[in-house]
Amino acid sequence: MSARALLGLALSLLALAPDRDAARSKVIGVSVLTFQHQFFQELRAGMEQRAREVGFELWVTSGEFDPARQANQIDDFIARKVDAIVLAPCDSVGVGASIEQANKAGIPVFTADIASTSSVGKVVAHIASDNYLGGRKAGELMVRALNGQGDIVLITHPGVTSVIDRVRGFKDVVARARGIRILAEVPAWGQRAKAASVMEDLLVRLPNMRGVFGINDDSALGALAAVTAAGKEGKIVIVGYDATPEAREAMRRGLIYGDTIQYPRKMGELTINAVRDHFAGKRLPAWIPVETGVFTAADAQKG
Repeated sequence: MSARALLGLALSLLALAPDRDAARSKVIGVSVLTFQHQFFQELRAGMEQRAREVGFELWVTSGEFDPARQANQIDDFIARKVDAIVLAPCDSVGVGASIEQANKAGIPVFTADIASTSSVGKVVAHIASDNYLGGRKAGELMVRALNGQGDIVLITHPGVTSVIDRVRGFKDVVARARGIRILAEVPAWGQRAKAASVMEDLLVRLPNMRGVFGINDDSALGALAAVTAAGKEGKIVIVGYDATPEAREAMRRGLIYGDTIQYPRKMGELTINAVRDHFAGKRLPAWIPVETGVFTAADAQKG
């Protein structure tokens, strides 16, 4: 074959080859609130499994409750030109400026579990449980456990939308019980050690309390540690949120009354599906809901 023919063949093959950039795997930058919670470990596992199935590469990081650290992670994603960003914000309002920067860079942003409530920055879709409804289910558990009578406290995590919504749902239900009073609402930021410390103080200040709602299982388990140390096991109703394996075991032993259960693996899968569908040109709803349920000691006994 002549040199000219060989050159023509080479050019033809090059034209037929897929574009290198078009053929590369999509890279998704992920920054979640924390890796300390079982919930976010499950959320990550769900995203990673689905990403492998659809051929995405994930770069997963955690803000560990620090908005500045998370902002730096988002800046790094933008600098490295990821194809999309998924966030579970450390601060629902403050995250807006970082989302806006991603928008300017042409990078689509999605939120999972925790939404952005900032007036700046556009999110393609939010994938999360109906936390208001989940909070109502937790409130119904508390009302049932106390037969509609008793003073309670809430261990909260201000600043994140998922918790704000579930607390609102919880309050709307217990307010109708009339015989239940909320004596205190104290933040522990979703962290077990802080929840234990908060509960120790509340047990001293409010010795006649009859129940506590922990906005996640680390809060509920932290409260349980303080209740146990005070020798009040079985005397204070504890309702949590998430139904992690450790909390389920506590329910089986009768130490936690019940939880609203979330499905973080499903949430992770749906998040990656949303990213995939966006790349495919599909129009997505602003909110993709994930079901919640109720898990009690009776469920735990079934194994």
